[in-house]
Amino acid sequence: MTQEDLADACDVSRSAVAQWETDRAGQLRGNITRIAEALATTVEHLLQGSRAHGDVTGDELALLRLYRGCDPEDRSFLLRTARKLARARE
Repeated sequence: MTQEDLADACDVSRSAVAQWETDRAGQLRGNITRIAEALATTVEHLLQGSRAHGDVTGDELALLRLYRGCDPEDRSFLLRTARKLARARE
């Protein structure tokens, strides 16, 4: 992704992205959510790197995102199913 691509995705100028990359003044904190969305990651990952999720893989993050998009009843079903699968592997 180019600076221009990220700038377009975050609705800022390319020079703003260049400032973020070089730790110069800029509204990085004010745009961090948009940056994370544009990069398909989390704010926590941008700020803390792998420490934010331990050894979580891309698939695990994708599963978490799907889970968060479910209604409470489906979340409950998914948790019950995951627990059954985990017990079966023990």
